[in-house]
Amino acid sequence: MTSGDAQPTLPLPRNAPAPTAPRRRRRAWPWIVALIVVAGLAVGAWFAGEAIARNVVTNTIRELVITQLSLPADHKIDVEVAGAVLPQLIVGTLQDVTISSEDVQLQAFAGDVTVRAQDIAIRGGAGTGSASATVVLDEEQLRGLMSTVENFPVDSLGLAEPNVTFSSALSLFGLTLPVGVALTPSAVDGDIVLSPTSLQLAGSDISAAALKEQFGGLADTVLRDWTVCIAKNVPAGVTLSSIAVTGEQVTADLVIDPAIVTDPALQENGTCP
Repeated sequence: MTSGDAQPTLPLPRNAPAPTAPRRRRRAWPWIVALIVVAGLAVGAWFAGEAIARNVVTNTIRELVITQLSLPADHKIDVEVAGAVLPQLIVGTLQDVTISSEDVQLQAFAGDVTVRAQDIAIRGGAGTGSASATVVLDEEQLRGLMSTVENFPVDSLGLAEPNVTFSSALSLFGLTLPVGVALTPSAVDGDIVLSPTSLQLAGSDISAAALKEQFGGLADTVLRDWTVCIAKNVPAGVTLSSIAVTGEQVTADLVIDPAIVTDPALQENGTCP
């Protein structure tokens, strides 16, 4: 017999009640705290996802603009997407996007460009509901544009709201007199047209009729309209709608054909006669 066998075994008393664990009181606040924590994590994840989505969308748009306009890789381009991005990506449409950049080279001239587009489809039949653009030129940038117009006196060009100005000279019987011309810009059939609205001869105001009477056909060189075709400098799907001189800048508004997103022909530069 081993030592273990030597230990007596005591029988359990009959009808003894089984031991019970003490009852715990259930408290609600840990569950409430847990729900608050989970909700907080969910909100944090949403905003983290929103930030990532916004970053991806804006960077993609920025890279596309740089590629399409052949801009330097470090050219500053601001992209703003209105509203929360994630719901728009889920639906498949960006509601309102604004893209802006300074000193964008547009073929023969440069300007500060802002493009705004609404309801841009990002998958399937890609397109856009509507789009417009604004190009702002300072005096030097306007000179670059006007240098493409034959015989325009670019060196004397100036801005005096609401007009573009230049100076010239008319000679008669060996006498040369300076002429100052103020031109009001307008948009006509997609072109810029500069029309003379006021004149000065040797520093004094003079009417177009009086100048014509005094100099005859010679006055036509300063009384003419100047037409600036911009079609060759912008895509065919972009059309000038208005233009004005404000302060020391020229502001041109353009409408964009929504089909430009899917129609290669509208993406190519237009032509001038």
